[in-house]
Amino acid sequence: QVQLVESGGGLVQPGGSLRLSCAASGSIFKIYVMGWYRQAPGKQREFVASIISDRSTTYADSVKGRFTISRDNAKNTVYLQMNSLKPEDTAVYYCNANIQQVPVGPSYPYWGQGTQVTISS
Repeated sequence: QVQLVESGGGLVQPGGSLRLSCAASGSIFKIYVMGWYRQAPGKQREFVASIISDRSTTYADSVKGRFTISRDNAKNTVYLQMNSLKPEDTAVYYCNANIQQVPVGPSYPYWGQGTQVTISS
């Protein structure tokens, strides 16, 4: 079984920073894409950022220049450094990873339980 556990959410004032972490554990052979999504109240879950195994990154337009995604393959962990936070960044942030559990087999997407990020003065 595979688990993704997020941490680092909280309450911060506009203009502040937070760093989210997501660690994957369990039966893991290889992790391909790792990413972050978010869901604000009353809205659909939306893509925030992703990073693939060769460290190539993609960002939503709304966070470009403010958020930075990175990963530590040795720790099976992905990070999201969030700077210049705005009230509209308030949401539950979910970690996602595409994981292959055995050498010969498919990969599947896994989700974390989510961590609340609130931007408010």
